[in-house]
Amino acid sequence: MDKIPLTKTGYDAVNVELKQLKSEERPAIIRAIAEAREHGDLSENAEYHSAKEKQSFIEGRIKELEAVISLADVIDPAKLSGTVKFGATVKLVDEDTDEEKTYQIVGEHEASIEKGKLNVKSPLARALIGKDEGDSVEVRTPGGEKSYEILEIVYK
Repeated sequence: MDKIPLTKTGYDAVNVELKQLKSEERPAIIRAIAEAREHGDLSENAEYHSAKEKQSFIEGRIKELEAVISLADVIDPAKLSGTVKFGATVKLVDEDTDEEKTYQIVGEHEASIEKGKLNVKSPLARALIGKDEGDSVEVRTPGGEKSYEILEIVYK
């Protein structure tokens, strides 16, 4: 299997979520299932079925996070420099609207556009990779063609 690129921050966040699921969520759902069992007939027990469904989700998420950790390739952006690559924080200006945006290019498991974390596999990130400050990039988005100029590249 391929390695999964993660920043140190992303790797730590995956570990925190995994620890929380194992130490808090899993024991809580086991207690909820035991409590629901005490209510009698399981075939018509909505609490029991809801708890079992949640347990299935938690166990699936635990397996997913354990797989991410086992395949993680932790990259420290502070040790990088130069053109845009994984881990870079890039300040862009939309050439049509003059709106400035800042994104960090991260792995898909830590990506969150609301937090300014751009998936390395996204069209914008792929267009930025290998470019330098002052370069313009053309990106085809669901909303149409967009042009951005790279104002700044920071590795932190």
